[in-house]
Amino acid sequence: MYGGNAPIIILNQNTKRESGRKVQFGNIKAGKSIADIIRTCLGPRSMLKMLMDPMGGIVMTNDGNAILREITVQHPAAKSIIEVARTQDEEVGDGTTSVIILTGEVLSVGRPFLEEDMHPTVIISAFRQALDDLLDTMKTKVGVPVDVNDDEKMLNIIKSCIGTKFIKQWSDMACKMALKATKTVVVEERGKKEIDIKNYAKVEKIPGGSIEDSCVLQGVLINKDVTHPKMKRKIENPRILLLDCSLEYKKGESQTNIEISGEEDFAKILRMEEEYIEQICNEIIAFKPDLIITEKGVSDLAQHFLVKAGISCIRRVRKTDNNRIARACGATIVNRTEEIKEEDIGTDCGLFEIKKIGDEYFTYLVDCKDPKACTILLRGASKDILNEVERNLQDALNVARNVIQDPILVPGGGATEMSLAHALNEKAKSITTVHQWPYRAIAKALEVLPLTLIQNCGASTIRTLTALRAKHALPNNTTWGVDGETGEIVDMKQLDIWEPYAVRAQVFKTAIETAILLLRIDDIVSGVKKGEKDPTAPAAPKAPGNPEAEQ
Repeated sequence: MYGGNAPIIILNQNTKRESGRKVQFGNIKAGKSIADIIRTCLGPRSMLKMLMDPMGGIVMTNDGNAILREITVQHPAAKSIIEVARTQDEEVGDGTTSVIILTGEVLSVGRPFLEEDMHPTVIISAFRQALDDLLDTMKTKVGVPVDVNDDEKMLNIIKSCIGTKFIKQWSDMACKMALKATKTVVVEERGKKEIDIKNYAKVEKIPGGSIEDSCVLQGVLINKDVTHPKMKRKIENPRILLLDCSLEYKKGESQTNIEISGEEDFAKILRMEEEYIEQICNEIIAFKPDLIITEKGVSDLAQHFLVKAGISCIRRVRKTDNNRIARACGATIVNRTEEIKEEDIGTDCGLFEIKKIGDEYFTYLVDCKDPKACTILLRGASKDILNEVERNLQDALNVARNVIQDPILVPGGGATEMSLAHALNEKAKSITTVHQWPYRAIAKALEVLPLTLIQNCGASTIRTLTALRAKHALPNNTTWGVDGETGEIVDMKQLDIWEPYAVRAQVFKTAIETAILLLRIDDIVSGVKKGEKDPTAPAAPKAPGNPEAEQ
């Protein structure tokens, strides 16, 4: 049938299915390619990647998320897989490498079923069932409850999680710092624990010194100096006032017109300005604070009044830093000077001191009574080393947070994946429908993580993996895994290598759900903007008998 001069091609069902399958195979290939880039970055024997940014900077790291952030890809499926690593990092802060490897493998095991004309809906439903079963098995049969108040046990957990990182030679110190910082920022509200390490456990990197000089400050450190040289640089038990307003004359917004007719008018305007500043300074001085910290500017005249009153002042502090100081010293940020109350003054800080490190001045607000915020001070030889140490320390902080929030542990070294693979294979025997085969495929995909650990050690892959399968076939052997250093099969209980349940659960959920999402795509449509229709062009004749064309 013809509409105008253009023939309408009716695609038969087979052609549609063929094009859909091509798209699915393309997505699977993209997922596998991304997973292959990251594979060598898993485990203690992992390799580093050298990343070059467009500005010519170089970063060397084995952090999956940091690597994927720098990769530029065109394929939409590859982009969505890179987004998965970002989600994993934001949610639990660890397991970014594992989630990419597992996503690539789950897509890969789904390919043979597509080649055999199994409908993606059938594969997806089996994958979903497998995900539900493995999460249930992991919590009830593999997971071990942990006492978060046992510091020694907590340190071992954190140590096993950062044992694969650059920082491992200082792991004792890093683990203690991470645990101390996390426990400092725990806030209990209505029976729920809120642990905001992103906003209240700040990492401050200062090049110079050695890594052993790093420490956790019970308070806040900011890169600022007092505004006037005569202000005190050391005060014990200071009364701190936090402001979110400027101590200078309000500047005219957008456009301000002032008409001056006589020479005394200008002096009058200046006098009004001075009176306003003196008024706001008197409102502050009435409460006798020792230190004022404001997010805005402080004029020279205001500094003069504050110096006379013996008050130190720090200006243009970041909003995030001000929030941390408020939590650490028990102060409330005030928006207008006339609204200051006695209870807004912070009195929990033990020492305010300004120290010079290198060429810069740093303000210390430390020895706080019950700080719900802290600063991790990192020292090291160069910025590159400090950046890598910070990335690893963030992983340690996230591990501590995850365990404190959800106190269940699962064995590391691929033991969890192998025990779940065995459990799924056993469960698959009871499934009589065609779903059994994609269900078993998930069990096969889980084995990719221990397999990658073995490969990265340079050990014999097939022999070690077969021996590990045999171990898990025996009852009560859920903790046997791969020693990431030697590639041998060991009991993770003896090595004391554990991982937070929250991280593993998030890895499995994210990987399988992403694979399901990509398998459901049967076409990629480009939203190209259509050209404007020429109003002078003749209209195309309507197709006879086509009601849509006639409307």
